[in-house]
Amino acid sequence: LWRLGYCARLLKTNHFRTAASNTSFPAVWMLLAQHSGTIPGLFVVVKKNTLFTMPETVEDKTNPELYLPHPGVRGMTLLNREAFKRTLVVPALKVKKEIVHSVLKALKQSVLQRPGLKRVVEDPEDEGSRFVILDPHKVPEFSLGESEQQVLKQLNVLPEVCKYHLELSYENFKSEEILRAVLPQGQEVTSGFSRVGHIAHLNLRDHQLPYRHLIGQVIMDKNPGVTCVVNKTNIIDSTYRNFEMEVLAGESNLVTKVKENNISYELDFSKVYWNPRLSTEHGRIVGLLRAGDVLFDVFAGIGPFAIPAAKRGCRVFANDLNPDSYTWLLHNCQLNKVHTKVKAFNMDGRAFLRGPVREELSKELPLLGEEHKTAFHIVMNLPALAVEFLDVFRHLLVGEPCSPAGLPTVHCYGFSKHSDPARDIQERAEAVLGTSLAGRCSTFLVRNVAPNKEMLCLSFQIPADVLYKRPCPEEAKPASKRLCTSQDSSEE
Repeated sequence: LWRLGYCARLLKTNHFRTAASNTSFPAVWMLLAQHSGTIPGLFVVVKKNTLFTMPETVEDKTNPELYLPHPGVRGMTLLNREAFKRTLVVPALKVKKEIVHSVLKALKQSVLQRPGLKRVVEDPEDEGSRFVILDPHKVPEFSLGESEQQVLKQLNVLPEVCKYHLELSYENFKSEEILRAVLPQGQEVTSGFSRVGHIAHLNLRDHQLPYRHLIGQVIMDKNPGVTCVVNKTNIIDSTYRNFEMEVLAGESNLVTKVKENNISYELDFSKVYWNPRLSTEHGRIVGLLRAGDVLFDVFAGIGPFAIPAAKRGCRVFANDLNPDSYTWLLHNCQLNKVHTKVKAFNMDGRAFLRGPVREELSKELPLLGEEHKTAFHIVMNLPALAVEFLDVFRHLLVGEPCSPAGLPTVHCYGFSKHSDPARDIQERAEAVLGTSLAGRCSTFLVRNVAPNKEMLCLSFQIPADVLYKRPCPEEAKPASKRLCTSQDSSEE
């Protein structure tokens, strides 16, 4: 009984979700025979009578090359669209054009559903009739089931399936199908890409490089609006965060327009850093800000944090070392009419923190009252190096600390290949800051960059004992009598 119940569950999960023919009585007992040995005599007889009459799965009955380009395109490196043409023999029904809609509705499970291919075509020999193309996967034997035949009889349609010669061309195939047919069998096919305005950005593997121009052309053909396809040829430069690239197809114009979170940006993709996968993260951080807050964007790029923050009513200090990013930052501030709310700088990150940031904090923090409403946020989005910049905050300010609630909040990004990436980035930050962040920080997983490589955001308020250097008591005396320890002098 236990075996019978087990086989019944197998039947429910393995067969009831397939074609109706698979639930036939012989098929049921055949399945039981496969999973039970308690009544061998009975099942041997059933197996003998049904082994070759059981309906095979659709995959076994159909041509494995159905809907695939002509096999002769394998190994092609220069795109020849004409080579993809082929003719398939598919099932079809000939019906009067007045009842085509009724037939489509009645046979919606069996009618061809492939995008880009017509389900109804004209009959060249009879203007009053149309051919309704059926799905060869659903009608593999060019014969309809009993229920479909009954429906057609009610519509006065002869349930006779004919053979129709369906012409397929390059335009009918999906990009992934084309690339899978061209590249050597068993090799990975890349059809995904990042879209930056009119530019498609690929990261091709070494085995795909001989086909890179063909891949680029296919991507451009199959994605309306893409007029340029590029491939990254080197890792991102850690100084300016741009990368070398090769134009694979289309125009060489890499100045483009993008829209993110309802804000428009313009940029030269070959000279500045832009990653459309960070849209959600940009919105998350900006969502933490309130009107009147102050944002210091240390590695601002072209402004995806700075500009929406300014539109939110924040005062923004935005910096980037890359002169091209700085130029486009100014341009985008003008474009979005926030140039009066954003102070832009073209400096090294450390110089920006020790200069404009320290100056502004020294001026603003002492003015905060008990019910202060201004919050200070420092964004450091340079994942490869940002953690190393945290040492700048050690004794950045001199004087008595402000109220703990007024301490600036840092959002520092980093990469980690550690098995526990959150603990890894926290420990690295603690080592640079020289203090523990336990219970004083939060970690957010931004995205998976590569296998076993995560991008994270570590957010924390800078501890007062890290940010402030208390003045030496002797500093209140005349200059001739001031005396501080050599250790204090060296820390400054």
